[in-house]
Amino acid sequence: MPLGLGRRKKASPLVENEEAEPIRAGLNVAGMEGLDGGVVGLGEGATSEGLPPPPNSMRPRLIFHTQLAHGSPTGRIEGFSNVRELYAKIGEAFGIPPSEVMFCTLNTHKVDMDKLLGGQIGLEDFIFAHIKGQRKEIEVYKGEDALGLTITDNGAGYAFIKRIREGSIIHQIQVINVGDMIESINGHRLIGCRHYEVAKMLKELPKGKDFTIKLTEPLKAFDMISQRSGGSRSASGVQLGTGRGTLRLRSKGPATVEELPSAFEEKAIEKVDDLLESYMGIRDSELGKCVCVCVCVSVCLCLCVLALLVSYLLCNFQVSVH
Repeated sequence: MPLGLGRRKKASPLVENEEAEPIRAGLNVAGMEGLDGGVVGLGEGATSEGLPPPPNSMRPRLIFHTQLAHGSPTGRIEGFSNVRELYAKIGEAFGIPPSEVMFCTLNTHKVDMDKLLGGQIGLEDFIFAHIKGQRKEIEVYKGEDALGLTITDNGAGYAFIKRIREGSIIHQIQVINVGDMIESINGHRLIGCRHYEVAKMLKELPKGKDFTIKLTEPLKAFDMISQRSGGSRSASGVQLGTGRGTLRLRSKGPATVEELPSAFEEKAIEKVDDLLESYMGIRDSELGKCVCVCVCVSVCLCLCVLALLVSYLLCNFQVSVH
């Protein structure tokens, strides 16, 4: 999808924003400068800590194209570093309150949870913002321990339904859909809660009793109208590494431009996500990545300890032989 870039012939520190919840005002780019003046090493060309940051005029901008998912003109946004700032920029672009934005998908206007904007944005991704639509209040009878819901959140205080298991209690209720935001359960307001808090509350609801859930669905348009099929690349000549760059947004700290994970890493993270969904009813790619990193570090440490132990035993064996 189209991506606006500064017209400088020389690739310089990508910057000018900050981070997010995985979207997080100065952008720090891997191996480039952060928006707030901080420096993030991007490899060999990283700037040393003692050097002053270049002037703002020399900092290329990361510009993303965006539309409202139900239909709108195309807007251009930049200068965000977290989810809340992203929603504020979208609100400015389309003249709506940022609180109206429920979540964003990448490169599709449909409510596709596989395309959900999480902790990172590809440098050529097109952002579609889904805003609040119809509100509904539903009474549900909890006849089983599990409702069949997978809950996620947008990093800005809205928890919503990411997946509904086929054949489950919720699946039989036709008016509850993927993408619906959970506003309250039995009158308990959930705006501002994280996904695991909402999942815990749903699990703790007593079996064999009714409960009332208030939802807000995304504003819908005509699904038969397809999105634009392709975008023109910037003619500025600026090269962004391998083309697999992604803007990673964090809840704490600046946003950075990083390489996308390898196919092996993506598979490992997906497996961890599946386990989280099976046992906790949540999917969290950031948590999955952290678990994978911890496991890899633990394995490496174990191998190092084992190697040291083998070396020690071999040395003692040689000494005893002599």
